[in-house]
Amino acid sequence: MKNLIIPDGYQPAIDIRQTEVAIKDVKDFFERELAKELNLTRVSAPLFVKPETGLNDNLNGVERPVSFGIKEQDDANVEIVHSLAKWKRLALQRYGFTVGEGLYTDMNAIRRDEDTDNIHSIFVDQWDWEKIITKETRTVETLQTIVKNVYNALKATEKFICNKYTYVNPIMPEEISFITTQELEDMYPDSTPKEREYNIAKLKGAVFIMQIGGALNSGERHDGRAPDYDDWSLNGDIIMYYPVLDIALELSSMGIRVDEETLSKQLEICGCMDRAELPFQKALLNGELPYTIGGGIGQSRICMFFLRKAHIGEVQASIWPDDISEYAVANGIALL
Repeated sequence: MKNLIIPDGYQPAIDIRQTEVAIKDVKDFFERELAKELNLTRVSAPLFVKPETGLNDNLNGVERPVSFGIKEQDDANVEIVHSLAKWKRLALQRYGFTVGEGLYTDMNAIRRDEDTDNIHSIFVDQWDWEKIITKETRTVETLQTIVKNVYNALKATEKFICNKYTYVNPIMPEEISFITTQELEDMYPDSTPKEREYNIAKLKGAVFIMQIGGALNSGERHDGRAPDYDDWSLNGDIIMYYPVLDIALELSSMGIRVDEETLSKQLEICGCMDRAELPFQKALLNGELPYTIGGGIGQSRICMFFLRKAHIGEVQASIWPDDISEYAVANGIALL
């Protein structure tokens, strides 16, 4: 069962019904803390967008979006969002947000090409957030400050859950560490990117791995990033060491968004200058959109982390291969 890890002696500390209550406890508390830390207002967001707007997240460029035709609009094609990375920036302008203010929303997606395992599902649920900054504050210092704000919200949530659910013991370090993908490659030159993430996460407990998307000195990329939302020199992932599964667990991907210069440069690197003619990208290149920082935080991921679950299916309802479902149940893992 290569896609399913069963920790030795694993037994859920709370049953399904108690877990459902605990999921709401985690989500409600963290959502409030995140909004307070980053000065965010909750807004509604679309589940699907028209592909010709250029608003959908292209992720690594190979994932196929789920799409369908709308009968009343002459079967016009729409795509279920992969994330709201671009839509949020447009919404900040449209809704009249100003510098220092931001928004967040519940984002649900279907990623049909995802390889499922203990921490991956074809259903993705996250808080997508975005905040307006100035061009002058598009800096590493700004990025690290915001990362610390998000980490503060995570730390407060762990404390809250530990107090309410006594089987949960604190594991998060007092502070989050920072490292670039190049520094990681230099530290572990013979390791794969995922092995590097595991090594640094286990060493530090919590780490923000910066500068994801561009080529490293080896010529390889640490990981892929779409060229038209994050600035690859000013982004990163929050990675936690998760002892239940002995893995590096990514809880959030975030970054300062591209400006006119970095968008053009990254589109050229990826060989997709044709995107420059799409409405969103064209508006950005013309300087019509605010400068922002933003990201996504996995809702099921943090519930899994804080409730010390062994499988993401214990905190979200999705569809799994029959053999995985049967093996999980046989080993005491109750999938929702």
